[in-house]
Amino acid sequence: MSDIHGVAFGNGRRASLDEARVLDFPRFRETVLQAVEAGSRVSALFGCPAPGGRTRLYAVIACPGQGDIGVAATDVAGSYRSLTPDCPEVHWFEREIAEQWGVRPDGHPWLKPIRFHASYRALADAWGRRPEDILPGVADFFRVEGEEVHEVAVGPVHAGIIEPGHFRFQCHGEKVYHLEISLGYQHRGIERALVGGPDKRTIHFMETAAGDTTVGHATAYSRVVEALAGCKVPARGQALRGIALELERVANHVGDLGALAGDVGFLPTMSFCGRIRGDVLNMTAVLCGSRFGRGLVRPGGVAFDVDAKIVENLLARLDAAAKDTRSAVELLWNTPSVTARFEGAGALTAEEARTIGLVGPAARACGLDRDVRKDNPFGIFRMAHIPVTTWDTGDVFGRAYVRYLEAQRSLAFVREQLRALPAGPVRSEVGKPAPGSMVVSLVEGWRGEICHVGITDSGGRFAAYKIVDPSFHNWFGLALALRGEPISDFPLTNKSFNLSYCGHDL
Repeated sequence: MSDIHGVAFGNGRRASLDEARVLDFPRFRETVLQAVEAGSRVSALFGCPAPGGRTRLYAVIACPGQGDIGVAATDVAGSYRSLTPDCPEVHWFEREIAEQWGVRPDGHPWLKPIRFHASYRALADAWGRRPEDILPGVADFFRVEGEEVHEVAVGPVHAGIIEPGHFRFQCHGEKVYHLEISLGYQHRGIERALVGGPDKRTIHFMETAAGDTTVGHATAYSRVVEALAGCKVPARGQALRGIALELERVANHVGDLGALAGDVGFLPTMSFCGRIRGDVLNMTAVLCGSRFGRGLVRPGGVAFDVDAKIVENLLARLDAAAKDTRSAVELLWNTPSVTARFEGAGALTAEEARTIGLVGPAARACGLDRDVRKDNPFGIFRMAHIPVTTWDTGDVFGRAYVRYLEAQRSLAFVREQLRALPAGPVRSEVGKPAPGSMVVSLVEGWRGEICHVGITDSGGRFAAYKIVDPSFHNWFGLALALRGEPISDFPLTNKSFNLSYCGHDL
């Protein structure tokens, strides 16, 4: 799977659709399943219109051993044989395709809407729904029957100031037998709004696809446009992008560690990390004026440069943040009552994580060596490497400890890049996107792999644009981690994943 039907394909490289050959479905299915069995993963599986009223399915396969990306395509009509029974990591994707395009994956074990919106095609809806009848969360939920079995419904409105999502637990006493997660309350129609672009609005859609991952999504999108236009980003611009991406990682990891401390009532680390997160966000504000990195990453490079005074300022802030993070988080590991709550809670095995396609810290905490910065390097990470952090317990402790180690390594990386910033411009001119082309852009966001796929029409406009936030891969991991656990561990396990609702719903 190192090519798009004979065309060399890599992370952030353009390929011509004219040279692509659409496979018949049996060959497509065999190609995807064989790639996954050989150790590759499905980064995206999505549909778009094809001639004759059919739907073209694209499977984007990340091949870590080769550093390549494979793309397979096939055309289907009203239904096709589901891949999920043989490749569980695509089960969420197949539900999405059914909802968006009205194409049913026959044999899917639990087919139901995923975002609760009307089909993109008026002529078909996989569930026979009318647009006016579609409401988020209205679905046939799985039920466990038996004496003393009870159901607990949580959300979509929650006690905290958080995004909406619905969780349905099937319990016997305190023990959770099954958790079903129902999302879609944050659906904004971003992918459909991108068709016909890029235009002035496009970058703003990207920066708000998942607001806590502004730099990650803006970088993935910019790399699509740059590849389509044949634009090369200057070395200084690449370095500043890498700095911003790692600051985003640190801010969120430190914030999560503080929130985990708060969930077990350990207030010192919670308070300290809340403040330190703010300090790291302020470093991004020093770069561009926005604590969340809005306006920094643009096609061609970055919109802001730094001078010697800013670099000196940031280095001083980095030293303080690194020291304070160590002090605050070491309190967690040195407090037995905290580690006792973290260890063993919400655990997943490496095999479970691999089977369902986990990405990011959640996967690395299960011992999976998965990181786009190493497997499919991009930008500054082609030259400057950050060691991949893994743990092997797959529990709340593992997910917390991976975050801690990653934050330390990211801080060291930012310090190194600031001290060795290359000279020159920070941005290049970007021409018009090439027509009839496809680009896959993978970026390691702080939650894990971000995948953007841009496909242009004969005029160089987006005929289709696909976004896969890491949360899309990982929500089922949270459901699986709760099986057999006490329901009282849900807040802690949920926070250890800290997945995005809006990044999933788009």
